[in-house]
Amino acid sequence: MKYVITLLSGDGIGPEITEEAKKVIAATGVEIEWEEMPAGEKVMEKYGTPMPDETLESIRKNKVALKGPITTPVGGGFRSVNVHIRKTLDLFACLRPCKSYGIKDVPFPSLDLVVVRENTEDLYAGIEFEKGDPKIQKLEELTGAVFSKNTGISIKPISEEASRRIIKFAFDYAVKNGRKKVTGVHKANIMKYSDGIFLDIFRKVAAEYPSIESEDRIVDNMTMQLVKKPQLYDVMVLPNLYGDIISDLCAGLVGGLGIAPGANIGDNIAVFEPTHGSAPKHAGKNRINPISMILSSALMLNYIGETEACAKIENAVRQLIKEGDTLTYDFGGKASTSGVGDRLAEIVAANGIRP
Repeated sequence: MKYVITLLSGDGIGPEITEEAKKVIAATGVEIEWEEMPAGEKVMEKYGTPMPDETLESIRKNKVALKGPITTPVGGGFRSVNVHIRKTLDLFACLRPCKSYGIKDVPFPSLDLVVVRENTEDLYAGIEFEKGDPKIQKLEELTGAVFSKNTGISIKPISEEASRRIIKFAFDYAVKNGRKKVTGVHKANIMKYSDGIFLDIFRKVAAEYPSIESEDRIVDNMTMQLVKKPQLYDVMVLPNLYGDIISDLCAGLVGGLGIAPGANIGDNIAVFEPTHGSAPKHAGKNRINPISMILSSALMLNYIGETEACAKIENAVRQLIKEGDTLTYDFGGKASTSGVGDRLAEIVAANGIRP
């Protein structure tokens, strides 16, 4: 079967690691026609936006996209392209598997966790008022609070509807993938009218899945639990901000963002991408680790039903790390970006899944 998939190469190191992902996918024998579309900082001058409408339409049409990292300016400029894609296409679930692949010196060498993060609400909803905005005075009138004239404000919406669908996504994922336990993470002891909704819906949805063990944890306690005994956890479901933070923590437990894949998934559209940034200072130097991008492509293959191809790539990553002589600098090696891609493609091809 031939698949048509939208490809966004990204900014900075994006084009380099995207090329290696394509190389490894080709080695599996899965036939893909890539529809390459413009996106990112580099297309701003031509399109006036980092995410042209035609690119979004391509993703809507093809239903699946593979995306390299895209630069987001800090403190100014355009808002996050990632957030824009998630909101526009209603990709409400961020899926972040964090699995040990044999990296040396990690504290928990057999860890296998999954973070499910709500993507559309919370503080990332983009409801903000900069200092001096006259609306802040109206907020004072509504709340009775008194803000300094130099105060900026962000608002945190949490709804029953969005909470229910992300929590159901987590439980459905657990059922489909043979997982045993789902943990809901919140701060409902303090934010009773926002995180309180998330916790209430978590408990109600959990009751609909009696075959899956469930529990809830306060987010600050969850960070300690993950550092001390992460093996007690399986699938975690969290509101947007906590999910962003906890997913990076879990990536650190297995070796870092260089080995952590990611996906943003809606009802019938999914975008797969590495969890790290565009690292522009490393662009063009052929030295960055492409494994997160390659594992994201494996996650994509699993999503479209090519489960054997996904397994071949994951096993190839384990073998490459076990060999130890084709690793990039972040894992203590001297290999190039293309060298890692070449070796992974060789391993996958040698274990060929198709005649």
